[in-house]
Amino acid sequence: MGEYAIIGMGRFGSSVARTLHQLGHQVLAIDKEEEPLRRVADEVTQAVQLDSTDAEALRRVGITNFSAVVVAIGSAIQESILTTLVLKELGCGKVVAKAASEQQARVLEKVGADVVVRPERDMGIRIAHTLASPGVLDYLELSPTFSIEELSVSERMAGQTLGQLDLKARYGVSILLIRRDSQLLISPAADTVLRNGDVLVVVGENRSLSRLEASL
Repeated sequence: MGEYAIIGMGRFGSSVARTLHQLGHQVLAIDKEEEPLRRVADEVTQAVQLDSTDAEALRRVGITNFSAVVVAIGSAIQESILTTLVLKELGCGKVVAKAASEQQARVLEKVGADVVVRPERDMGIRIAHTLASPGVLDYLELSPTFSIEELSVSERMAGQTLGQLDLKARYGVSILLIRRDSQLLISPAADTVLRNGDVLVVVGENRSLSRLEASL
């Protein structure tokens, strides 16, 4: 069980905080306003009102003791950047920061954010991929060039073994696992026969995944 601090109780921050708490983790919710904290107080471990750009205030709540700190401050770009900078100067091991734009993302990376996320952009990319290719169930960008996809097994694939399909040789795509009903077949063998209803979780370069999508 980990301990996490989430700064900024807007829609993104409160969703992260609630979900982590539901998963059994200790969660400290932080916001400079009382009302957002009141809305999540019963769904997190602790809720504290403070100014996240105040290093001393963060130090008092033991901010460096958390497994990770998420800076989920929305449109207040300067506050988000200053908070990230203060957290890294205090010695926080892992800081995840939300960015509203590419420019803000670059600045957050420069001031030390370990991970920068852009929820609206990322969701837009995921939706576009699932709309453009009906066989794609979900999409996660790992980097500008690599991604993970969930693909439903097409009628053409069903009944064939992974060795017969040979996605690695044909498309440069690796199969991480197969989701079959309630089972997860991790690193499946080449003689595994695909069935209707199976879901392939694959990883590869974006251009390789696009070629695979086009063949479904």
